[in-house]
Amino acid sequence: MVNRGTRVALVSMHTSPAARAGTVDAGGMNTYILAIATELAARGVEVDLLTRATGAPAVHAVSDGVTLCELRAGPPGPLAKDDLVAVTDEFGEAVAELAGRGGPGYDVIHAHYWLSGLATLPVAFELGLPFVQSFHTVAAMKNASLAPGQQPEPEMRLRTEAYLANQAGAVVAGSAAEVTTLIDSLRMPPERAWVIPPGVDIAHFRPGRAAVADSRMRARYGIDAASPIVTVAGRIQPLKGLELAVDTIAELGAAGRWSPVLIVAGESTPGEDPYLQSLRQRAARLGIGARVRFVGALGREDLADLLAASSITLVPSHSETFGLVALESAASGTPVIAQRGSGLTDSVADGLSGVLVASREPRDWAAAVSRVLDDEATGLGWSARSRLYAEGFTWGSTGTALLGLYASLGQVRL
Repeated sequence: MVNRGTRVALVSMHTSPAARAGTVDAGGMNTYILAIATELAARGVEVDLLTRATGAPAVHAVSDGVTLCELRAGPPGPLAKDDLVAVTDEFGEAVAELAGRGGPGYDVIHAHYWLSGLATLPVAFELGLPFVQSFHTVAAMKNASLAPGQQPEPEMRLRTEAYLANQAGAVVAGSAAEVTTLIDSLRMPPERAWVIPPGVDIAHFRPGRAAVADSRMRARYGIDAASPIVTVAGRIQPLKGLELAVDTIAELGAAGRWSPVLIVAGESTPGEDPYLQSLRQRAARLGIGARVRFVGALGREDLADLLAASSITLVPSHSETFGLVALESAASGTPVIAQRGSGLTDSVADGLSGVLVASREPRDWAAAVSRVLDDEATGLGWSARSRLYAEGFTWGSTGTALLGLYASLGQVRL
């Protein structure tokens, strides 16, 4: 436990931590922030989640010790990410006003994503508060593994992230790959880096759901009992490389041994509807339109059921700073096939919780899928091994590590 009255601001300017993962700009970061807020609150910390209001400014109690504060910045309504830069100053002013209203104020400001850091680093300087930065996605890492035709992240973001990495009291990285990028590309002093991987709710994502979830998911999505379920979960955007998942299913069909159904759980990010349409057209052109289901973003209960019912989860992203869905899948007893590289080498244990594929050739991915399905058919224990790996990552451990970081900055006493 920490001293009573300790108060931490977790800042997520561009997306509300309460938004459903897989929608618009919500993803693993939203899940992460809510989870660590809950863990910090359980240890006696008062947590404010600060985000930009898309309607009227409001304050909501999320759970015991966790409050969502929606602050006015710019015109009402959603704004494109490119337009959010223009309202970071106004958002920072709203945070400064909130922090200065009576009471002891915040002990730590912890910004999530570069826009949050741009808005609130000046506030931390002004108020003399420790400042912690988590990027969740790093522009230099994304630019090193762009999808074909994808525009690189702008120079302003690259420069801002480098500035934040060098000015923050500490930077939280989720994986070894992210730390390498921060040090090599952003020239961040190594002593500022704290590698604190995310956790997974192992009580929620568990193999025990499979018996009921399998029949439920098959009935909902019209999948016969003989077809393995292969899942991709996340926002639909070129960075996620979903065309490789479609091509893999087609390659399996051509081989004739397995005929799985691919479920894509997520929504297209703003401006990426043409990409979603191209995936539908690709599936139809390859003759597998009937074996691909686009089911939209799922709530946590449905996602847990889907992962437990699946035989395999694919993570074909070009890059991930970590890859939270890989852990959620492993906790569900479902092995993961992912791109070898970036943070996925931390979230997937090759040969234990899944298979890391070094290429982006559909035939190589199809071979990996076939290997896992063949092993499942002979009972070679992927489920137990996947679960065992996931059990090494808990939100409790993440919360404890973050408290240690905050304490090291001098404002939080354990």
